[in-house]
Formats: sequence, structure tokens, C-alpha cells
Amino acid sequence: MIFGPLPFRHRPARVGGLVFSAVLTAAVPAPLRSETETRYDTVVSKNVMVALRDGVRLATDVYRPARAGAPLEGRFPAILERTPYNKDGAGWPAYFASRGYVAVVQDVRGRYGSEGRWRPHRDDGADGYDTAKWIGVQAWSDGAIGTVGTSYAGGTQHALALSGAPQLKAMVPVDAMSNTGRYGVRHNGAFELRWLNWVLTLGNAVGTPNAQAAAERAAADRATAPALLDLGTRVREYARALPLRAGLTPLRLAPDYEAWLVEAMGHGDYDAFWKDHGTSVVDHLAEYKDVPVYHVSGWYDSWGTQVANLNYALLRKAKSSAQRLMLGPWTHGGQGSSHAGEAEFGPEAAIDMNALRLRWFDRWLRHADNGVDREPPVRIFVMGAGDARKTAEGRIFVGGRWRDEQEWPLARTVYMPYHLQAGGRLSPQPPAESPPTSYLFDPRRPVPTIGGNVSSEGALMFRGAADQRCRPDFWACDGDARPLSTRNDVLVFRTEPLERDLEVTGRLVVKLWASSSAPDTDFTAKLVDVYPPSADYPAGIDLNVADSIVRARYRGGPGRAELMKTGEVYELTIEMYPTSLVFRRGHRIRLDVSSSNFPRFDVNPNTGEPLNDNRRWAIAENSIYHDPRHPSHILLPVVP
Repeated sequence: MIFGPLPFRHRPARVGGLVFSAVLTAAVPAPLRSETETRYDTVVSKNVMVALRDGVRLATDVYRPARAGAPLEGRFPAILERTPYNKDGAGWPAYFASRGYVAVVQDVRGRYGSEGRWRPHRDDGADGYDTAKWIGVQAWSDGAIGTVGTSYAGGTQHALALSGAPQLKAMVPVDAMSNTGRYGVRHNGAFELRWLNWVLTLGNAVGTPNAQAAAERAAADRATAPALLDLGTRVREYARALPLRAGLTPLRLAPDYEAWLVEAMGHGDYDAFWKDHGTSVVDHLAEYKDVPVYHVSGWYDSWGTQVANLNYALLRKAKSSAQRLMLGPWTHGGQGSSHAGEAEFGPEAAIDMNALRLRWFDRWLRHADNGVDREPPVRIFVMGAGDARKTAEGRIFVGGRWRDEQEWPLARTVYMPYHLQAGGRLSPQPPAESPPTSYLFDPRRPVPTIGGNVSSEGALMFRGAADQRCRPDFWACDGDARPLSTRNDVLVFRTEPLERDLEVTGRLVVKLWASSSAPDTDFTAKLVDVYPPSADYPAGIDLNVADSIVRARYRGGPGRAELMKTGEVYELTIEMYPTSLVFRRGHRIRLDVSSSNFPRFDVNPNTGEPLNDNRRWAIAENSIYHDPRHPSHILLPVVP
């Protein structure tokens, strides 16, 4: 076993009737060491089976501070992670156990070593509550629990807070899954196909050392595991061949996985299926325990909207406990990296998540006066201001810097509408009279995804920032090497080259007035930073900043569907993920409007049939209006 970057020595020990499989000696990185800090060895008790209220048992590893091969006497605060990604791969426990915490990491119900059937997050509130209760009565526990975890394991933290577990004292959810019916799984009515990849690869396990164990655990009959492993190598084929119907693919061999995916892909209305799935913070705000929470996410993460615009903003208003927000230039789980896709931001962009968590937990679990509660509540990385050179790794140097703020969104923001104009112009000036711009959207030839706010992308997508030009290694481009801006079904609106730097920080909202020949279709929006030509990039760079989509039948919000009437003009709102970026002098701000972004989102067949149950496809003629009565625009949050 390897426990993150910390070297260890193996020494089996028997203590109190339990066999501890390893003793770890932590090597402390020099920047974190001080003369007064104490470091301990670590003993780990593997596969403790924690019994829940319904008799199901969850596989749990417990890491304890130790000396000379034996756990320390006394009581300690605990740090808990509940994960679907195999507890054996956790890299953080030794760090905290060597610093006097008990680290507890657990496979969620139905995954890897745990019993029961997997239902995404449905059971994580009660299961987390029972696990916290179990921790609280252990002889080594002082009764206080902090939580860690990224993505799904961030969602298990929200589920625990919603359960009201009395032992819960502080949390650090990173890129946390939540509010999945609004963004993240369904997205303004569209479906995020990264979840097709997630389920077909059994939680990103296919192609990793965990694959066999994941397949055997997911399969109703272990003998069928090879068929599930093969399925996970054919995600592109199934993405092309949607819809996905129950019982007609090898996914039927993993019935729990199939049941969730088929229902999620066909369930667009925002009702109890999404509101009560287990992690929806905004729908159960009153139930959310009032504890200190450090929210962390990135501008290119797949959960940034929920983390910043929903969870942090609403919890800070509703709760008295400290709420903190950090937003960096990262993709999903990329806090230790200085780049996102093809964009490089400089070494200061990467952070040490364990060090951040340690300060948070020392303050709220050990009551250390380390000043973290007196720091500004918001810390953001403002991207941009780099020299746009090509780095040694072949990335564009976007650059940027960290900045502290007092709130989110920023109070000093000036919201400036940049209007879509005839002839492809984007301008602060109101639009003049002009006919709409129309295009044909063929769902059999969708606009390919090139970068963006994606996770669990696997073989489907490239994550993060990317030049918006097709290339041979992007399969969805189908061999086309042209810029996306040359497609007839992509409407491009650009400013003139900027005369001065312009900082855009905050929520990005697009208002469109549109019509269609179809009863249902999609409208997409993408914000692009257009770099001028340079020696390193003779054709310039079209770097994506943010994107989003709305399924027209859900134009009134995430409630119930309502089909369109042919030719009638509708107002649609498309909120992108938030950002913080300086558009440099000489660059152009560009807004691309279209009707597909595949395979980031499922493709609308334009027929108005039930979701994930269409038998037909149709070409739609879609029109975007830009006149005084229909002032389509993007509302840019400009920071003076």
C-alpha cells in the first residue's frame, strides 16, 4: 500500500484484540514542519465492518496515531471520508493520523467492500449518521468529527450535514456533488453525459486496478463481470447510440446502476426525484446542520455553480457558523495542479489541500487560535494577465493571481449587458432593428465538445480550457480540423479588440430571444477569450471560458416541461458556470450560440418525444433575435 506521498514501514501489530495491518512513519514536508509540532506513527485497522440500523455493514478503515507500533491512549477528534471510489486508494489518512487525528475512510453502501445495494446518495444521509454515531462511541473518539472528500465524497458530506449528525463539527467539501437536478446531472433540462461515462465505467473504475473488484461488486452475478468491463470500453458507441433503454444493453447485468441511469436520463422535471435524492442543499436548507464549512471548487470544475452560487451563498445567509469559499483555476479535483487543460496559470495556482484542511480542523475541532476564522471569507484566483507564451509543456500561459474578497458575488460588480448584434457583433450598445439570425440544427451532426466544466470524462471528453479548434484526437470532431467558429450551426458574436484590460468576475447569465421550427430543441452558449496572433500561436487562440445549455421545454425553469409552438419567440435564460478572468487589451470577447455541445450534453432530437425515449430525429430551424424588442445579450459581471 502507498498512502499518498508519505513513506511508511510495515509492522503488523495486535492491540486490544484487533490486528493493525500497518504502521506508518510520516515524513513531514519541510514547508509544513515546525520545531514544536509533534509527529506520530500511524496504525491502521483495515475492513472494520460498521453495522447500520438496517443490518447492512460498511467496510471501514481506521487510522490512529501511534508510538512503537501501538495506538496512543486517549481520545482524539476524527476525520471522516465516505467514498464510492475504494477506500484503499485514500491518500490523506496518514497525514492526519500522524498529526493526532483519527482518520476514518469508508466505502459507501454497495461499493467495493461494503454490503448493501448502491443507490446514488439516497442512503448516504442515514448511513453517514449511523457511521458518525459509531465513531462517537469508540474509546479513541473525543466525540468531534470533521469531514473531507471530493466530488461524490463531497456529496456524502452534504448528506451527513442534512442528516443532522450531532458529532459533526466541521466540513471541507471539495468540488462537491449537490443539487443535481439543477446542474451537474441534469443541466437546465439537458443531461450531462459524463454520468453515462461514470455509470458505464462503474464509477471510473474500468481501465484501473479497481476494475475487476468494481465489476464483481456491481454485477448481480459475479460471472457476468467481464461483460460489464467490456461495456465500459464502449462508452463512445453508447453515447452515439442514445437513447439507452432498460434491459437492452449489458448494463442490465448491474441492475442498480442501470435503474439509476435510465431514470436520471429520462427524468427532466424538477421534483422529489431530484429534490430528495440526498444531497440537495438548496432544497433542504433549514435541515442543513449549522457547522463551519470550507467550500472549495474551480472555475473549470463541473460543480462550480452549485458550490459558489448556490451552496456557499445560501448557507452564509442562513447559518451562523463560519462559511468560507475558495475558487481556483482548476478542473475537477485539480487543486494540486497549476493548469486546467491547455491553460497554465503559474505555480502559485496549485495549493496543498491537506494543509488547508488541517488549519480548518485545528480551529474547529481542537479550538486552536490559528486565525483561520478571522481571514476574509472568500478567496478567488483571478485568471489572466499572462503573456500568452507557449510553455515547455505546450500550454498557453494564461497567468493570474489570488485575491481575497468579503463576499460572493462581489458587491462592487457592475453588470454590463453585451448585446448580440447583426453581422456577428457583440457590443455594450443596444441592438438596432435587424432580422433574426437563423441556422439549421441537425442532431445527427452535433457541435463537438472541446474542453469545459467536465468530470468523469474518460474517453468522451477533454476537460478544462482548450483552443476551440477541432483536431484529430478529439473523436467527436469526426475528422474535421476546422475551428468551431466556421460551422454554419454556430453563431459567433465578437467585440472589437479591447482597448484596455477588462476583469469579469462572477455569475455569467445569457438572455436569448429565440424561436424554432421544432416543438423542443436546445440552445447553447459559450464564452470565449479570443487571443490575437503571436509568434507562438500564429493563428491566435480561441480559449473557452464557460458554457451552458437550456432545453427549450424547460425554458421556464427546472419545474415541468412545456413544448414550444412553431415560430413563436421565447425568452430563455442560460446561466453559465461562474468565472474570474481578465480579458487582456487586444483580445476579443466572443459569445458562441448554437444548439448542441456533444458529448458534454445529450443531443436533443428536436421531436418533443419523452426524454431518453425518442425514436425519431428532425432537423430544426432555430432563430436568435437581436433587435430592440428582443435584446439578446450576455450579462458580464465587470469588476472596476
